[in-house]
Amino acid sequence: MKKFLFISIAALFILNTGCLKSSECKPQSVQSEEGTITTYAAANGITSIRHSSGIYYQIINPGSGVTPTLGSKIFVTYTGKLLNGTIFDQQANSSQTGFFLSQMISGWQIGIPLIQKGGEIKLIIPSSLAYGCTANGPIPANSVLYFDVVLVDVQ
Repeated sequence: MKKFLFISIAALFILNTGCLKSSECKPQSVQSEEGTITTYAAANGITSIRHSSGIYYQIINPGSGVTPTLGSKIFVTYTGKLLNGTIFDQQANSSQTGFFLSQMISGWQIGIPLIQKGGEIKLIIPSSLAYGCTANGPIPANSVLYFDVVLVDVQ
């Protein structure tokens, strides 16, 4: 009986693993999303610069003073959107933030240090530098993300 139970569990595991493999998300490369990003930027009046990482950004105000590093705690106001215009997150009160930059998505880790305290930046982040194949709440897997961020304070 124990042998039958073991074989049954093993068979179910193998079958389920096979099903999971066939439906796995395929990560998008930065290059494969460039056309989508540049089209979005042009359609939305964003005069962006391509960073070597693949993010696109436009510095609205460079700010002054402290430049954040990965070890910094940042206080920001921001709006995050999918490229179809859906707002998936926003925060108008910087005291409700206080994020450690090292714990943010790669696109923020790259883009936020391009400005200083008081600065504002628009970021268009390829999916591989955001959440990749992992859906996150209202953000579907493989989503290119847009953010408008004001860096209110850096600690």
